Amino acid sequence: MNRDWVEQQALPGRRVVEAHELTGGYSNHNLRLTMDDGHSYVLRRFRGADLGPVEAALARRLAGVVPVPEVVAIGEGVLLTRFVPGRMLSEVLSGPADVVALGRAVGETLARIGTVTFEAPGFFTGATLEPDGTEPAAGLDQWVARCLAEGNAHGHLTEAEQRALLDHATRMTPLLASVHGSRQLVHSDFNPKNLLVVRDEVVAVLDWEFAFSGPPLTDVANMLRDPRPPGFAEAFVDGFRRGGGSLPPGWREISRAIDLYALADFLTRPPSHRYFQRSIARIRDLLA
Repeated sequence: MNRDWVEQQALPGRRVVEAHELTGGYSNHNLRLTMDDGHSYVLRRFRGADLGPVEAALARRLAGVVPVPEVVAIGEGVLLTRFVPGRMLSEVLSGPADVVALGRAVGETLARIGTVTFEAPGFFTGATLEPDGTEPAAGLDQWVARCLAEGNAHGHLTEAEQRALLDHATRMTPLLASVHGSRQLVHSDFNPKNLLVVRDEVVAVLDWEFAFSGPPLTDVANMLRDPRPPGFAEAFVDGFRRGGGSLPPGWREISRAIDLYALADFLTRPPSHRYFQRSIARIRDLLA
């Protein structure tokens, strides 16, 4: 649990009295820690690359733009932030809720994220948040072909379905030329499990480890990938536009094309992974 680091370096003089695992962190491990002074924090442990410096830098960059948890301390492979009270949007949407108000709030939040811009598109390599210049929306057909060849689609998608998916990606690839050069902040995992809400207000956007500089339609596509309660999607799009977000002509088809990057990437996960089976189902919907 990195208790020594928390008690001796991050919060010296304080002691952990409770630790509870938080849901939602599929790529990393998140614990809610309650200290002996009653304050709560989230200890985030990175299972793969240490992206703590990037997340901490983004938290500073986003201060006053959108609500993100305050970074308290950063160590090797770990990040400590203040705990933000609220409920996951995924949980709220599963019960009675004002889906229209929530949809608008989420759309407006995403529009504000897009007001953060960079000098170039690309992926962040460190705390300076300098994009590496890679075009995130290039080579869709090649990406899908590689994921099919190196992933676990065999035995889950038929040969005909795999050929159809590759043909679909080939047809979609030219559409993405319209968003090449986009250099706005993209969360890249913008969905209800990474949003905390209180009533109809977004109080925190979580888990920025996949963020990059590119087209905001990536996040639009992520939010609209799965079915939502009636009225939510329309309100989300309305809120995004009201907040200043731009949706180009043909944005729905472009966003679906962008979403193929994530769907194909999920095919490289183990078949037991929760998103592998979801990706298979979503791909079959697209091909249908």
